[in-house]
Amino acid sequence: MTIDYKSAGVDIVAGNESVRRIKAAVESTFSPAVLTEIGHFGAMYDLKSLMTTYQHPVLVQSMDGVGTKMMVAKMMHKFDTIGIDLVSATVNDIIVLGAKPLTLLDYIANDKIDPSVIEQIVSGMVGACREQGIALVGGEMAEMPGTYCAGEYDLVGVVTGVVDKEAVILGDKIAVGDSIVAFASSGLHTNGYSLARKLLFEVGGYTVDTHLPELQRTVGDALLAPHINYARPVLRLLQDKIPIAGMAHITGGGLLENVARVLPLHCDAEIMLGTWPILPIFSVLAKLSRLENDALYRTFNMGVGYVMVLPKEAVGAMQVALKNFPEFSVYNIGQVVQGTKKVRLVG
Repeated sequence: MTIDYKSAGVDIVAGNESVRRIKAAVESTFSPAVLTEIGHFGAMYDLKSLMTTYQHPVLVQSMDGVGTKMMVAKMMHKFDTIGIDLVSATVNDIIVLGAKPLTLLDYIANDKIDPSVIEQIVSGMVGACREQGIALVGGEMAEMPGTYCAGEYDLVGVVTGVVDKEAVILGDKIAVGDSIVAFASSGLHTNGYSLARKLLFEVGGYTVDTHLPELQRTVGDALLAPHINYARPVLRLLQDKIPIAGMAHITGGGLLENVARVLPLHCDAEIMLGTWPILPIFSVLAKLSRLENDALYRTFNMGVGYVMVLPKEAVGAMQVALKNFPEFSVYNIGQVVQGTKKVRLVG
């Protein structure tokens, strides 16, 4: 009997079919700077325009994934939004430095390629990339039976952006007295899902189809709410010369750890509880877990997806500029005080 690659668990035909299904959609994200089609060993991006647009261009890169949120997508047999999450998770990590995102590479790994699932995942990425003007220049589909359990998927992305060296935002200009302003999140975004799944499905005994009155939707729909991408309003604020001194994407580690990452050594951040709405999903998780505030705010974003620190006198101009983005809710949630690079919850 002949033993081929397919009998070992790797279906080349399914991989080729997946590429065929996504090729046109992926290439619809290309700008004139992309010099290669899908299928080459590497992607080429022409940097000439950057040399004329930026005085001292610096490339900014970051890698992130969607974590165990993918397991919720699997439970719901719904994969069309998880690609949106990947674009937001990676892009938000580089705009904190003031960078404009240019390209995205993705990595999809599983035990067995299902072209229809790949098509759903990539369609979400394509839509998000086109909305943000990002070229999805390539990726990898890895079929690894034995490494992943049946039906499991993992999704990771690498984003590349650009910023002028003189315009980089590192947080070093944050000063005592500055205001801390927050963009609201849509839910868990892409962090805290291991604890959330344990609480909801084991402790609470719910399923993805359970409709909770507090949520006004099913548990699954609440958990799959797409991660918000803050690039458009943030880049507009920077274009309008709003003097943002520091920014933080509220991911793993929540408000307590992520805001601290951008504080100077002599500063603390005071976060005033009650200054923004806590989404129902976080109230449900808090009730099930019985965790104290510090643990909750170190695990979940608690309704805050992105934080900006800027001089108090600049907040008004920022709010005026954000009137062009009514879909983004913004709250003044605290201030910078003298300290030792810590975040304190007040109230």
